[in-house]
Amino acid sequence: MSRLGTLGARLYRGEVGYDFVAKRKIWYGVSILITITAIVGLAVQGLNLGIEFKGGAVFTTPKTSVSVSQAQTYAKEASGHEAIVQKLGSGGLRIQVSELNQTEANKVSKQLSEDLKVPMENAEIVGPSWGEQIANKAWTGLAVFMLLVVIYLAIAFEWRMAIAALVALVHDLTITIGIYALVGFEVTPGTVIGLLTILGYSLYDTVVVFDGLKEGSKDITKQTRYTYSEIANRSLNGTLVRSINTTVVALLPVAGLLFIGGGVLGAGMLNDISLSLFVGLAAGAYSSIFIATPLVADLKEREPQMKALKKRVLAKRAKAAAEGASAEDSGEPVDSVTGDVAPAGAVVGPRGNRGRGRPSGRRR
Repeated sequence: MSRLGTLGARLYRGEVGYDFVAKRKIWYGVSILITITAIVGLAVQGLNLGIEFKGGAVFTTPKTSVSVSQAQTYAKEASGHEAIVQKLGSGGLRIQVSELNQTEANKVSKQLSEDLKVPMENAEIVGPSWGEQIANKAWTGLAVFMLLVVIYLAIAFEWRMAIAALVALVHDLTITIGIYALVGFEVTPGTVIGLLTILGYSLYDTVVVFDGLKEGSKDITKQTRYTYSEIANRSLNGTLVRSINTTVVALLPVAGLLFIGGGVLGAGMLNDISLSLFVGLAAGAYSSIFIATPLVADLKEREPQMKALKKRVLAKRAKAAAEGASAEDSGEPVDSVTGDVAPAGAVVGPRGNRGRGRPSGRRR
């Protein structure tokens, strides 16, 4: 078994682990800071809406040696508007100029052919109403999706988990949209598709952890060994390696699209969907670990039953610690695992009371 597999098995059995839930205030603070940064970037910078949302003309050229910056200058001089130029994989250019009608587009196309010394392959006119319809349908789909998710999680698990999952989804969407505003990538219908796609990925890890938490917290009030937060943390650690593996495997091809396809090969049209997927997948993995589960524990710990359980658990531990201290003062052997006084002749320490405490005196 690999080291990662061994670590995963030990995490699942609770032999090792990191207390994510106990440090939830730190994660909340980090998440709030990131979210505020994204919102400020969105408010100040704004989104770079594609031509599908603003309307205008799209020109494409065959293979040319003209650089992107030169083409932007030519397009701005010919149209009087800012232009967005993308290098195509074939070596051609895709030039977008907003706020042009058919007559103006024909004039710009003729001028660009002279400046770039290549014929324009086509000039496509896009109206802003088409992009507006896409946006409206996307918002409707998002609202329906959120509602169905809340209803399903409330039925399959409980309403606290539904609220936590909803908060995590809003967190992921806000960060992704804020990143788009900060880096200035163009927002196209492909971006909208990417945003809707990441919602499923964001929920995947969250639901896996919630399922383990539901199973682990069954009949929780009948024991006095763990609090709800501790069981939530054990469930989170048990699925941690699985979450990391699935996220890394999903991020690798998306990173290839974003950094190799969009960056190295110059296929700029890949950026609109690949950035939303890349940021959304990373944010979804983060929110599942650091937001959703700690938030569920926070909400559950406010219940009277969970408060009473926590009080009993802490009281039992305090009693065991006091008895252990008294035994140490009296010189009696103390089991280092449970803190209880060990029977006479028993072997104390990590092995507990095995071996010599048995009548035969032999280990089995």
